[in-house]
Amino acid sequence: MSPSEDRQWAMLAHFGGILGCVPSAVIFAIYRDRGPFTAQESKEAFNFTFPLTVLAIILNILTILPVIGWIFAIGGVALWVFMTLMGAIAGIQVNKGRPYRYPLNLRLMK
Repeated sequence: MSPSEDRQWAMLAHFGGILGCVPSAVIFAIYRDRGPFTAQESKEAFNFTFPLTVLAIILNILTILPVIGWIFAIGGVALWVFMTLMGAIAGIQVNKGRPYRYPLNLRLMK
């Protein structure tokens, strides 16, 4: 894979945070052997989005609770906005060829 394609797939792994952890996991599974930058950045994106995706699912399930469900709905929306903004920031940096490290990222996938 060319260096520009490597950067492009790495960027898409971060921008995929708008959909949770699935895009970064798929990109890692398919492109990890084709480009080192894509492997590194898709792993970073997955490690950031996986715990937040699990939390978002839990928050969405808790929205069915009567009386206090709206609090969990607001929390779920805020979490989604946070993941989207952080993914956009990371994607822009990666598109410039700079590796990106999320603050407070769990390193689940080594």
